[in-house]
Amino acid sequence: MPSLPRLVLAASLAAALQACAVGPDYKKPPAIDPAMGFHSAATASIRTAQSADATRWWNSFGDPTLAALVERAMQANLDLARAEARILQARAGVTSATASLAPNGAIDASGSRAKQSLETPLGRMLDSSPDFDRYGNLYEGDVSVGWDIDIFGGRRRERESALASYQAARAEGIAVRLAVQAEVARTYVTIRELQGRLAVAKDQVKTQEHLTSTIRMQFDAGVAPELQLRQAEGVLAQVSAAIPDLESSLEATGNALDVLLGQQPGTALRELPANAPVPTPPRVDTMDGPAGLLRRRPDIIAAERQLAAANANIGVAVAEYYPTFSLSALAGTAATTAGHQFTGSANQASAMLGLHWRLFDFGHIDGDIKRAKGAHAEALANYRLTVLHASEEVEDSLTELVKREAQAHILAQGEDALTKAQTASRRAFEGGAVSIIEVLDADTRLLATRDARVRANAAATRAAISSFRALGGGWDVPPEKAP
Repeated sequence: MPSLPRLVLAASLAAALQACAVGPDYKKPPAIDPAMGFHSAATASIRTAQSADATRWWNSFGDPTLAALVERAMQANLDLARAEARILQARAGVTSATASLAPNGAIDASGSRAKQSLETPLGRMLDSSPDFDRYGNLYEGDVSVGWDIDIFGGRRRERESALASYQAARAEGIAVRLAVQAEVARTYVTIRELQGRLAVAKDQVKTQEHLTSTIRMQFDAGVAPELQLRQAEGVLAQVSAAIPDLESSLEATGNALDVLLGQQPGTALRELPANAPVPTPPRVDTMDGPAGLLRRRPDIIAAERQLAAANANIGVAVAEYYPTFSLSALAGTAATTAGHQFTGSANQASAMLGLHWRLFDFGHIDGDIKRAKGAHAEALANYRLTVLHASEEVEDSLTELVKREAQAHILAQGEDALTKAQTASRRAFEGGAVSIIEVLDADTRLLATRDARVRANAAATRAAISSFRALGGGWDVPPEKAP
């Protein structure tokens, strides 16, 4: 049995050797040239309003209902609850990996009573003794300590991988939070869009009903031909038919908002009166350009942390090439009589230095290392692709925002002109200067333009929401490093 000083010396040597770890040390790869800017930024710079606060961007739309819905979703959304549960699981992995680096101990105690068989060789031999008692007791209590010495750093690489995976899970949780924020805002804007379009359609129905009623009276009086009446009735039916479709879409969108809020479908629309407009988008700050994405975008942070975990797993695989050492010690008592258990004669102790080496299993180890390197190469490609997709999303959303706002401005001008044309056509028709065809055509064009303007306004607002999400807005970024 090794002496205690020798074990202490071995432990000290092992601790000194733990300063190094096999496998490659992680280095964060470059992904974006800091000097680059977004190509859409020059176009977006024509927006002169004050930039929005990216941390709580939903407040910048100036809509208290929108802000309240986002805040409610942060508390009740079930996708967020699932993400939080995954973070807890990843944190437990770090705790377990950290604990494996430290010595472990246990206390064991037992008391037993046994009866010896007389039909075994041992029983027959003992039975020949005159004072043999077939019944026996054993009382034992031990304190054991063990330590798997991480000389070559395999366990430290495991902890490094677990820590990086936990950080990736936290970043993924933030990504879910940003997605929920954006989806709640987008769904709310779509509800306001459908409410606005429904109001346009209902107004048009009223206008068309009045026009049809007028033509019917003229027809009954023999002034207007039947063709004009049937054309007016057809346009009225066409306009009226759009209302059920809009109402169905509105109900479905309201139900989607309920799910995002973690509540029973059919609830949200009762809280959203139909007289509110689509919120106007604020100016979107590009937040330090593409280089800022590495700091703000949680999916990029998660991909980078997954890359770090894959790098650490290479070290875990390489460590299997080397032997593992363990130290263990036990101290306790054992006696057949309860009263003698804590006497000096009942004391027992042991110590052991262990060695385990997969000496003839290098083929499997080679395969594990190649697999780990392949996973690292995949994680590296995924990281770079994530960065590219992030830049693509920003470029697309900024371009969409500017173009949709320009479209909405043009449609607003067209709506104003067509409103005047509709008024002029009705006056001309009442004076007998034009036919009902010109009036119906003016009404149809105005309806289509007004509906398109509402849709363009909503599309611009949704593009602003997408821009905030694409830029990684919606959370407080630590000053030095992402979580």
